[in-house]
Amino acid sequence: MYKRWLHMLFIVFILTSCSNVEEKTKNVGLLIEGSIEDQTWGEKGHNGLMLIKEELGANVYYQEGVKSQIEVNRAVAEFADNDVKLIFGHSSNFGRFFQEISDDYPDIQFVYFNGNTFSSNVMSINFNAHAMGFFAGMVAASMTNTNHVGVIAAYEWQPEVEGFYEGAKYVNPDIKVDIEYVNSWDDRETALDIFHEMEEEHVDVFYPAGDGYNVPVINEIKKNGLYAIGFISDQIHLGESTILTSTVQHVDRLYVVVAERFFNDQLTSGILFFDFADGVITMGEFSEEVPWKIENKIKKVVQRYIDTGNLPNE
Repeated sequence: MYKRWLHMLFIVFILTSCSNVEEKTKNVGLLIEGSIEDQTWGEKGHNGLMLIKEELGANVYYQEGVKSQIEVNRAVAEFADNDVKLIFGHSSNFGRFFQEISDDYPDIQFVYFNGNTFSSNVMSINFNAHAMGFFAGMVAASMTNTNHVGVIAAYEWQPEVEGFYEGAKYVNPDIKVDIEYVNSWDDRETALDIFHEMEEEHVDVFYPAGDGYNVPVINEIKKNGLYAIGFISDQIHLGESTILTSTVQHVDRLYVVVAERFFNDQLTSGILFFDFADGVITMGEFSEEVPWKIENKIKKVVQRYIDTGNLPNE
């Protein structure tokens, strides 16, 4: 009886210890270059962190305004002191920052956005944005009155830009598609200058594909009675007669997907891509300006892409 009691006590001790270790390792950190109150990218990252806390029961930590290697080093050291095992860097810049220090923290998994480098404990997560650009292009080509649409992109490497071009040309091979680059996520002045230049060329449907400047650009589009397609967030609230629809990246859901895989030892290293079929990219609400036939056609094409992985031009 005494031995049985000791055996049971030992099992309880082991289970309790394992539970404590498991709970202790459910610590997640987030580094943001800007602010969590920017109403765009930074806020989405913070929302994702809060969703990890809510749905997965993790302890979460974050730091804003982290833009240099020195600041990253300091923040990661603080996270490590709190036994954080999973750290998100909320931009592509964190890839090189994390690579610099990853060997010093072999027990920490570093995750960053939109990069093409990785190591054993540094991985990049990416939205497969080509398809969302394709669908935006289809909407734009279906709604233009001047047969002239435009993309105000941040950088040339954005896959949604080529997608937009292909989608517009799929609907109308003769459509004119202007593409200009701000070369920044945040340069509002340059983005607005590009908008006005495109407006003078009679572009009447715009895809401002840069979350740091697209709100002021959309406000100008609204003033001039033209159309826009929202980017990253569902932006129908900025003007139901202006925003035809939006291409929405659900950053918060992607954070939960990654964290859940990490906690379940199912997160593979490398460069991972996520798409409509993963439930982390969707089309936003459609404006009443968009005829039902066009809206229904876009939705059917999106569903076919989810089911087959094929765009209509493939």
